[in-house]
Amino acid sequence: MKQIFNSNNITELLADCKDQRITFTNGCFDLLHPGHIDYLTKAKSYGDILIVGLNSDESVTSLKGENRPINNQEFRAMMLIGLKPVDYVVIFNEETPIELIKKIQPTTHVKGGDYSATELPEYEVVIASGGNVQIVPFLDGFSSTSLINKIRE
Repeated sequence: MKQIFNSNNITELLADCKDQRITFTNGCFDLLHPGHIDYLTKAKSYGDILIVGLNSDESVTSLKGENRPINNQEFRAMMLIGLKPVDYVVIFNEETPIELIKKIQPTTHVKGGDYSATELPEYEVVIASGGNVQIVPFLDGFSSTSLINKIRE
């Protein structure tokens, strides 16, 4: 059953995911666009369950600046959980999902863009728990930041 959790209370989530291949990804997901749908659909293909770690409002502001997020964490979580590939959303306060990944121990951690897996701050934690990291290229032409800039013009 699709649900939204806080990172401090994921006991029920972990019980629901027992004996399944968990794929985990994370992000701000401030303004949903086709690039997000493409990315999350591809991420889901790596496992049985897709858990999305959602940066809290506080962590988005820390990462993106005082004018972000555009949408609050409750709205962003509701939008994500309504998407077909997403099974669970977990809101977390840190800038990186390292502590959440330690708890979830996903089979696969998916990141988008032009990252190198070994450059990710969470790489060592994923590998240490027996997981792997997959990089999914962004769908060209879509970004929340560029949409926000376009709207502001």
